[in-house]
Amino acid sequence: MTASVRLDEELENTLKKLSSTLRRKKSEVIREAIRHYAIKVEEEKRSRLARAVEKTKTNDPELYRDFEGTIDDGLQG
Repeated sequence: MTASVRLDEELENTLKKLSSTLRRKKSEVIREAIRHYAIKVEEEKRSRLARAVEKTKTNDPELYRDFEGTIDDGLQG
């Protein structure tokens, strides 16, 4: 797939510098940046979920006990 993106001058210069420093094509740098961003977003999503579970465990133990029994539902083969 081919995609086009508009960059402001500062971001374009950053991309050029990274490309030069890493000795990689700009497209490779962009692909790698997207991969890293996607991983970070997923990690943050899991972290927020874990914090919500811990908050529920502390603030509403009864609800947590009800929820705890469903955590593995459908995950065992």
